[in-house]
Amino acid sequence: MSDKQVVLVTGGNRGIGLAIAQEFKERDYQVVISHRSGVCPSGFDGVLMDVTNSQSVDAAIKEIEEKFGGVDILVANAGITKDGLVMRMSDEDFLSVVDTNLTGAFRVARAVTRGMMKKKSGRIIFVGSVVGLLGSAGQVNYAATKSGLVGMARSFARELGSRGITANVVAPGFVDTDMTAVLDEKRKEEIISAVPLQRFCTPKEIAGVVEFLASPQASYITGAVIPVDGGLGMGH
Repeated sequence: MSDKQVVLVTGGNRGIGLAIAQEFKERDYQVVISHRSGVCPSGFDGVLMDVTNSQSVDAAIKEIEEKFGGVDILVANAGITKDGLVMRMSDEDFLSVVDTNLTGAFRVARAVTRGMMKKKSGRIIFVGSVVGLLGSAGQVNYAATKSGLVGMARSFARELGSRGITANVVAPGFVDTDMTAVLDEKRKEEIISAVPLQRFCTPKEIAGVVEFLASPQASYITGAVIPVDGGLGMGH
């Protein structure tokens, strides 16, 4: 059992999730990364978990509880995109994104709640998106899931607040990751011109805000949506 606070980062093997995991590790938390397949990044404890399967989620949480004594902080970051214009978007493309990004986040949050309630403390942090508040052409499915996380977090906050558990959403804007690296220069320039700070965000900047929400300094913040988007979505 670890005497450190235990952080579970879903989808923490690359991109924003890995940056979040690294931030917590640098600050001496016990970090566990969940991943669907492959190997866990070097230097981290990993657990196999498919967020679209409740049995897989429950088995992974049980494994973490047996090894480390339970999850103190959940960062629900696992997500996928299947972009396309709405008239051509199939049911499968819509439902699979919902099942991973929204229902998947619910499955994991539900699974850690029991342990948090016993301890009468816990932090649930959902990684949303500015798209969930602004909308995005070609991303009806993705935007719907990220919007749904806001209602979910606020309901968790109301239901679990009396047990010392907070629930919040971090809403990144455009982040410099593999997903945005594939954009052509013209599209990158269009995006940057719409961002008041005139640049993409770094994964580390997202990670710092997530870690803050897990820290004692954020103990009275719950049900909040924290934008980290360079001003792109202000007013929404």
